[in-house]
Amino acid sequence: MAVPFQLTIDCADPDAQVRFWAVALGYVPKPPPDGFDSWRAWYESVGVPAEELGDGDCTDRLVDPDGKGPDIWFQQVPEGKVGKNRLHLDVFVGGGRTVPLAIRRERVDAKVADLLAAGASTYRIGGDADPDHYGVLMRDPEGNEFCVA
Repeated sequence: MAVPFQLTIDCADPDAQVRFWAVALGYVPKPPPDGFDSWRAWYESVGVPAEELGDGDCTDRLVDPDGKGPDIWFQQVPEGKVGKNRLHLDVFVGGGRTVPLAIRRERVDAKVADLLAAGASTYRIGGDADPDHYGVLMRDPEGNEFCVA
């Protein structure tokens, strides 16, 4: 039996990651728990010290508005990224192999342009020996690798 889970991503700036990945995935910020007008209020209610919260309302979570994908929590940590990800996301926008390669390429390139504007960088284009595959390996604003295909 499958069990529910959330994806937790360590980061330096949860607010920036929430904004970026909302664009990447079409997710929306997760509302604070019932009875709280912000995540900051909730964190304070469970005893998180103010000096750990920084500025703002502490929105650090995303949710799939269609309820299909897992919630994502961007957990602020003091250390930076030091190596290649052991886990990465594949963002599927091309439509799969039943869609002609030229159309998949257009769709991928359009999403890549949106993500570049949102703060991502391109790492590698293509990268697959299969001539019917097209994808772009990118890095989010904190350097985490992900694929757009």
